[in-house]
Amino acid sequence: MPARSRAQQKAAGMALAAKRGEIPVSELWGAARSMYESMTEQQLEDFASTERSDLPEHKGDVEDR
Repeated sequence: MPARSRAQQKAAGMALAAKRGEIPVSELWGAARSMYESMTEQQLEDFASTERSDLPEHKGDVEDR
């Protein structure tokens, strides 16, 4: 499942880094913390690897993509 916004893609990247032990979990907050707790590493990889060029900054920035 691809990310629907750049913010979501960034949060997934932070959560993935924490899952892999690259950053401490204490640095996560908001959506990144929630994603870390509720998603598998594979799910986070799918979100984090989404191409960013066509994504809005936030989910609500573009009506009915």
